[in-house]
Amino acid sequence: MNTLHDGAAAVRPLIGITGRRYRLDLVKGADSRYGDRCMDSYMSDFAGRIAQAGGLPVNLTYDTDAAAVCHWLAGVVISGGQDVHPTCWGGDTAVVRDVDPRTNPMVHDIARDEYEVSLVRAAIERGIPVLGVCRGMQVLNVALGGTLVADLPPGAVRHLSPEAAPTDGTADHVVSFEPDTIVAGLFGERAVTNSWHHQAVDRCGAGLVVTGRATDGVVEAVELPGAPVLGVQWHPEWMESSDPTMTWIVEESARRLRGPRYVEQEQRSYQ
Repeated sequence: MNTLHDGAAAVRPLIGITGRRYRLDLVKGADSRYGDRCMDSYMSDFAGRIAQAGGLPVNLTYDTDAAAVCHWLAGVVISGGQDVHPTCWGGDTAVVRDVDPRTNPMVHDIARDEYEVSLVRAAIERGIPVLGVCRGMQVLNVALGGTLVADLPPGAVRHLSPEAAPTDGTADHVVSFEPDTIVAGLFGERAVTNSWHHQAVDRCGAGLVVTGRATDGVVEAVELPGAPVLGVQWHPEWMESSDPTMTWIVEESARRLRGPRYVEQEQRSYQ
């Protein structure tokens, strides 16, 4: 395990990870008496990679007040999942199926959308590092007023590639990065990534810039210049090789704990 140090004292940043909610009757073998009760679900790969990098992962439910929990968090990861509801970004609501997201975890979940958008905004306001993954990158964009491509047309690059997830990706899925950006510092000029999405960033939200694209022009990375905010369209938690974005969120979160802005904020909160 990686351990981060500040002088003699180890710094283990607390990093919140979002998940999804669905009913127990979706779980094979679950007791039918509890089928109408709900459970929260999280991809354990996130927690494992964050712990390996020296962070303290904690799973966040929708019931965790976004502004309040950001008082304690050093970093935030917005995880992947279902599409963001079009009402959140001005998309076509006519295509939305009227299905309870708790009974089908693949349909829209407006409660999750609202919570994650609030969490992104609260984290950015407090200067907390944010990593958005797949859907999480789209949430990041929507939280800042951006729009999405509702459904990518088929093309030379397979963005929805079951055979490529959760592996390190296929040779046709090369992402090129802009120089002097976070991702360029992590990967260099380009990287081969996995891909598991049919939606994408369209118009960037306020302050966000595109820093990575696939060869067909689809946005694969966004950043907020001057802030520790990064969105990636692939799944770093599923890459078979170590993906540096997972180490990045831990290191940036630890750096915030050592910075003067954090100390000043905490002093004000107790006055």
